[in-house]
Amino acid sequence: MGKWVLIENIGESIEASLEPILLKNLQKMGTSYYLKLGDKAIQWNEDFKFYLTTTLPNPHYSPETSVKVSILNFAITPTGLEE
Repeated sequence: MGKWVLIENIGESIEASLEPILLKNLQKMGTSYYLKLGDKAIQWNEDFKFYLTTTLPNPHYSPETSVKVSILNFAITPTGLEE
């Protein structure tokens, strides 16, 4: 439906069932794109956004995870950006 989804307080490992979303593993059926989650095909909307947050101060994710997502550190201060 083009809404966003937020999953809070994840650890340093991400659930394997989220792989199709992280990889955007889309399949075209007719004129629409579908994402297969488990045994269900869900219609993909280009406006969909998926966010994961953590409370860990300095999380270390595997290289496999790092290439699938964009990691933003919101703990950066203006002084740190100037340096």
